[in-house]
Amino acid sequence: MYNFSVSDLDQIIENTLKENKKISKMLMGYKLFHELMNDPKFHAEVTNSVLSVTKRKYKRLKIKITTDEYQLHFE
Repeated sequence: MYNFSVSDLDQIIENTLKENKKISKMLMGYKLFHELMNDPKFHAEVTNSVLSVTKRKYKRLKIKITTDEYQLHFE
């Protein structure tokens, strides 16, 4: 289990957006997603963004869940 928090994710998103403003999607490993869903802030934003389970968003970035356990990649 990794010690990765929503504030870590927020910082990575902020830094990535500064470097590349064209990102619109976040590829996230299923275990990382599961751990982040335990955070009330992340959980609330993701679940409130859902029109269907395949269209999750966080910080206006689409989330695509991957089979790599702890992947975090931006496109």
